[in-house]
Amino acid sequence: MTKTTIIDVRTPEEFSGGHVAGSINIPLNEVQQREDEISRMEQPIVICCASGGRSGQAVQYLNQKGITCTNGGGWMEVNHRLMVESK
Repeated sequence: MTKTTIIDVRTPEEFSGGHVAGSINIPLNEVQQREDEISRMEQPIVICCASGGRSGQAVQYLNQKGITCTNGGGWMEVNHRLMVESK
């Protein structure tokens, strides 16, 4: 099974309130500065947030920079999909 890198672009406060196990917190306002770090992460990369809005912005930016990633939407949906896939 391929390891998926999950990046949560919510604030650290939101992230500490609950997140996908093993996900990495890179707040949306840090994505641009951490672009090189993100580009070196293991593929596939899935970006999530609370509802899919901020993750959509991050995906659009990163894709324009040549970094392949997808919008997972809200972190709870990503968490649910991962639990279903692992069964």
